[in-house]
Amino acid sequence: MVNNDFKMPVALIGNSFKYEIEAILKLFFNTARFSFITDRSCESADSFVVAEIRNDLLIADVKLNGGNIVHDSCQAGSDEHNEFALCRMIYHILCKETGITPPWGMMTGIRPVKKVIELMKEGRDKKEIFSKLSEKYEISAPKLDIAYETAVNQLPILDKIDSSAVSLYVSIPFCPTRCSYCSFVSHSMDSAIKLMPEYIDALCRELVIISNIVRETDTKIDTIYFGGGTPTSISAGDLKRIMETIADNFDLDNVREYSVEAGRPDTITEEKLRVIKELGAQRISVNPQTLNDDVLRVIGRQHSGADAIKAFELAKKIGFENINTDLIAGLPTESAESFRNTLDKMIELGPQSITVHTLTLKRAANLFEKVENIKNPAAEMVDYSIRKLMDNDFLPYYMYRQKNTVDNLENIGYAKKGYECYYNIFIMDETQTILGAGCAASTKLVYPNGKLTRIHNYKFPYEYISRFDQLMEKKKEVTECLKKISSLKQ
Repeated sequence: MVNNDFKMPVALIGNSFKYEIEAILKLFFNTARFSFITDRSCESADSFVVAEIRNDLLIADVKLNGGNIVHDSCQAGSDEHNEFALCRMIYHILCKETGITPPWGMMTGIRPVKKVIELMKEGRDKKEIFSKLSEKYEISAPKLDIAYETAVNQLPILDKIDSSAVSLYVSIPFCPTRCSYCSFVSHSMDSAIKLMPEYIDALCRELVIISNIVRETDTKIDTIYFGGGTPTSISAGDLKRIMETIADNFDLDNVREYSVEAGRPDTITEEKLRVIKELGAQRISVNPQTLNDDVLRVIGRQHSGADAIKAFELAKKIGFENINTDLIAGLPTESAESFRNTLDKMIELGPQSITVHTLTLKRAANLFEKVENIKNPAAEMVDYSIRKLMDNDFLPYYMYRQKNTVDNLENIGYAKKGYECYYNIFIMDETQTILGAGCAASTKLVYPNGKLTRIHNYKFPYEYISRFDQLMEKKKEVTECLKKISSLKQ
């Protein structure tokens, strides 16, 4: 079923429910492509799906790999009912025909915890929440458990969000090399080195412009987060210049959290770590993804597991007391035992938080072309991480899901009590404005009435540099939003 060239015809007849039906299909064929049509001309194909509204009837027909057509139908109703009922019929047919039962059932959104929190705020108890979500989405009991535990740990932090404050995201979109699984807009240092001086200049200019807007609107910065790419792929001098620009132009006295994703161990040096610490960041990430040297070679990393351990211990030696580490379940050639060894060793090193991602197969990633070779037991790895981390007092505090994730699994951030990353929660919850600076950064403006507007910076460094003045014109909307937020404080 997993085939990069597979293009399944999907007939939407009498409806326009493309988004939700495609999301359901992706639960079963996570790397397939679909061709959407509006008639039954697909019926000669070996595989197809038909979702039809005919008079007062909803009809679902599915054929896979030249087999028999499987049919289901039910009465039509409102548009909302029709969309969900067609999706449910297709889902049930595919569960039976493929033998796959997605652990998150029919839930296709990226924020399952948000559904739980909404019900908690309605006053529903745990039993009612489980019953409601299980009945509607057919989520498995283990996933309901982890979503509920995450919501319990996240809700007290959400209750303390200062919606009149903003967070600042700083993008360093460069990496030493591109990992095979990566689909982020990041650029290898070899190809980007010529642009680096101009990029740093432009980024610092944008930070000054943002600081002027923040000052003009009397806005407080709540959290700061350096992401990428790999922020430590640039020199210690460039990193210092960017962080000094922030220190010189923003009031950092009330910043609750300042994070730098140090990232890949082969970019971490004592000089860079000292710059990060001396200029105000309290939280960093050291992200080996795995400690298995064979797997690291397969995914294109140029460091060893031992290098990752040394980088982690160096950060502790310099005095960082809030260190996160990222791991990925389901990397190619990784065994369940190898993943367990990595997780156990990272826990032993004593980080304050561990984020467990599940491999996601993105078309922009080099690994997508080799997807047929990925046979790792990701679900076993994830199940082990949940038990092991919670047994060691790491609490799940944020969660998100992505399309094309192996085994329809999830990404979960775990932290010791009091070490939860506010920024990670805010970016998922979308209740606080986040100002993005740098190439490929995204600004999320949350208006007082709940309206959400996104402003995207240009994806590529040369474009960000050459069209900088044009990009800055978009800052007018940032000013207007922050003025409206600020007016509520008066």
